[in-house]
Amino acid sequence: MQILKIVITGAYAAGKTQFIRTISDIEPVSTDYSVTLEEERALKHETTVALDFGTIAINDRLSLYLFGTPGQERFDFMWEHLAIGALGYVVMVDSCRPAHFAETQRLMARFADITDAPFVVAANKQDDEAALPPSYVRRRLGVPPETPVLPCVARERESVKRVLLSLLHLIAAQVCD
Repeated sequence: MQILKIVITGAYAAGKTQFIRTISDIEPVSTDYSVTLEEERALKHETTVALDFGTIAINDRLSLYLFGTPGQERFDFMWEHLAIGALGYVVMVDSCRPAHFAETQRLMARFADITDAPFVVAANKQDDEAALPPSYVRRRLGVPPETPVLPCVARERESVKRVLLSLLHLIAAQVCD
């Protein structure tokens, strides 16, 4: 069996854990612990401190292993470890929180230093009326035109599937070049 490693990354509370939970064929492995910082507790009560892990069986011969990173910069030492061997990655962005876009830009710059693997940006929470459109997310983050910025709802399986298929197409195009 061939295994493709994909990393799901993004800023704090962008939807990484939910993304993996929505699509994984197994009960995801999570390292969630209670949030300790008051300002972070306003967004959610638990946070990933090491990784999330899920799998998707594409067919009898091919599986995706999804590794979710912690979003907080104090756990960024895990980003490098999780990126080893990854064929591509998804950058999750909470489209409703433009104040956190600078944090996402720092994360994207760090990942560009860590790996040259292709990536897509998932503009999450597109089902929320406060969500900014993917075109605005692209401009604010400075994402180059050749990198897809896709609408996403991490709680919807078809939405997550579209994001992953877009990344797989990018990976395949890079392999064929």
